[in-house]
Amino acid sequence: MVKFAPLAVPWERRLQTFTVLLFVFSLLVLPLICIAIFIGLLFTRFWVFSVLYATWYYLDWEKPAQGGRKVMAVRRWFMWKYMKDYFPVSLVKTAELDPSQNYLAGFHPHGILAFGVFTTLCTESTSFPSLFSGIRPRVMMLNLWFRVPFLREYLMAGGLITADKESAAYVLNKKEGGNLLGIIIGGAREALDARPGAYTLLLQNRKGFVRLALMHGAALVPTFSFGENEVFDQVKNSPGSWLRSVQNQLQKVMRISLPLFHGRGIFQYSFGFLPHRRPITIVELFPRGEGRGAAFSARGRRLRVLPQMSRALQVVWKEGWEEEMPGLWACHIQKYKYLQ
Repeated sequence: MVKFAPLAVPWERRLQTFTVLLFVFSLLVLPLICIAIFIGLLFTRFWVFSVLYATWYYLDWEKPAQGGRKVMAVRRWFMWKYMKDYFPVSLVKTAELDPSQNYLAGFHPHGILAFGVFTTLCTESTSFPSLFSGIRPRVMMLNLWFRVPFLREYLMAGGLITADKESAAYVLNKKEGGNLLGIIIGGAREALDARPGAYTLLLQNRKGFVRLALMHGAALVPTFSFGENEVFDQVKNSPGSWLRSVQNQLQKVMRISLPLFHGRGIFQYSFGFLPHRRPITIVELFPRGEGRGAAFSARGRRLRVLPQMSRALQVVWKEGWEEEMPGLWACHIQKYKYLQ
């Protein structure tokens, strides 16, 4: 039975729903519209706009891998506050981040559409700049999305950059410090396991981010997005099922995962592509208080000898993620989990 939303809904809640609708639209539909507009203009009297943009696109090709192009007006857009309040999304600070140090924040889990990471690091609605003064965040995103005309400008405006080694090196090598690079460790594949009540993290063969931190002397910041998996339901696709096999094959070919998810609608709560209103809490996990992030770093030294890098990688991975992440998750889950 369909459960409809009441008619007497405050305008603030309507604005929250509208903002989240725009965000979901920008991820699921806007890329196709941008491509259609770019190609369509070529067959009209406004073809010159597509030609000029194509020239700009060519000249600006490397920008997403060179720190992007933040637009503070976009990050501070007043509508992001309504998106934050929709769930709501909150950021918990457990220790200071030294502005003279660069950081690599490893996020878990991916969820379906990564609302927590985007709201926290690509907007200023959760007060990240005031909580972590002097820290400038960026988030890595699949390179495919930066190939879409017009869309790439919107993505870079929020602080998104391409997900490759060169892009990470550009940010983490800045000597003035104060840069934080966010990486969703499990990537798109982890989205296939995102469902309420489950936190299945993809860690196998995911040590590359630790190697990057060691190479560039960046401190690792383990970060967990509690509630991220709660906002959407997903069609059952257990490992070994025909649906999961198809999804895995498509992911290998397209480089993006295609989870069959559903949530609520605009005027009813039973089905649709809008997320459920369930809290998302981003916790910067420092198990031993201030300075713990520095213990995960290469302490500013670059390890040039391969055997040293290999040993350091194994130690950081084992101590920082394989052993401590489950314990950190267990310590916080009861406090921040969604209570149905």
